[in-house]
Amino acid sequence: MNKKVYMLAIVAFVVGTVELIIGGTLDLVAADLRISLGQAGLLITIFSLVFALASPILLTATAKIERKKLMLWTLFIFFTGNMIAFWSPSYGILMAARVLTAASGSLLVVLGVTIASAISEHQYRGRAIGIIFMGISGSLVLGVPIGLTIGNAFGWRVPFLLISILTLVSMIAVAFSLERIKPKPVISIKEQIHSLKDKKIFSAQMTSFLFLTGHLTLYAYLTPFLKTTLGLDPAWVSIAYFIFGVAAVSGGGIGGMAADKWGSEKSIIGIIVLFAIAIFIIPYVTFSLPLFLIVMVFWSSLSWAITPAQQSYLVVTAPETSDIQQSLNNSALHLGIALGSTIGGIVIEQSSVIHNATVGGLFILLALASSCFSITRGISKTQTIQQH
Repeated sequence: MNKKVYMLAIVAFVVGTVELIIGGTLDLVAADLRISLGQAGLLITIFSLVFALASPILLTATAKIERKKLMLWTLFIFFTGNMIAFWSPSYGILMAARVLTAASGSLLVVLGVTIASAISEHQYRGRAIGIIFMGISGSLVLGVPIGLTIGNAFGWRVPFLLISILTLVSMIAVAFSLERIKPKPVISIKEQIHSLKDKKIFSAQMTSFLFLTGHLTLYAYLTPFLKTTLGLDPAWVSIAYFIFGVAAVSGGGIGGMAADKWGSEKSIIGIIVLFAIAIFIIPYVTFSLPLFLIVMVFWSSLSWAITPAQQSYLVVTAPETSDIQQSLNNSALHLGIALGSTIGGIVIEQSSVIHNATVGGLFILLALASSCFSITRGISKTQTIQQH
């Protein structure tokens, strides 16, 4: 397989780190900028919302631009956004910086996938795309905990400086190692949205959206949750994030094996049910750190275990538009992150962070209902004809 794919995975790693890095230091951001935790949480919301919506729009708008040139310019914009975040004197400017990094970051991930596919031999394309997404999941294991540790030691701004430096390194690597790559035809946004007319497909995408909403209602505010309910200091919070990240990535592998062994439909239902149990139990195990960490490992691994099963289900359900469904699923996931971050902020503002797990669990039950609806539906013949 082409070794340049690993360089693209590093770019994906940097982008993945930026999205949730602010979640680990929400309390520091809130104190420094004199805003509430809920307002600080909106910095995750706006990033995820822009990330979800910008990806298909920017991909269509830049369809005719040579890929290497486009990636270099996008990396430069991403670098600029992170430097603005580092220097930002106010909440409004930091919010603007998040919009800039989200838009450019979303395009970088899509470019990484398309370029990895273009430079890899046919038999290695699936593996190459998987490596790009491993870069994103890898940011959970290393990027977020490292950023959290640096943020606690030197202030919440320094992780953005580190990301800026890594972006510059990525630009140099892309400039000297990638060859010119001609753009391929891009499916219009209208055609992408048209594929959602099928109830089976739409409810499958809704499952991802609702699942991530429930998950992020708690995960986006994990730092204040750990400090409030368990009384953990910053060092232990970093350790908890590291454990969470390792479990999350291993969960992705477990989910893939489960989908292969029991099929995607049974795996999706089973994972959602177990995830619901884990998230509802969390508030009741905070009296014991070891017990909480055990439940957190299950919660974390299940949060990523659903992804390969869900992607497999979409490919089988809509083989004619599988590429479109993967793109739409990525948007659904980030819209879920945006809504979950918002809901979590509202819960904290109106009551207490201890209730975030329960509120998140209610969205997981809605995801379960949506998945059951999807699985029990057949694909309409008219939609299948339109897809052709």
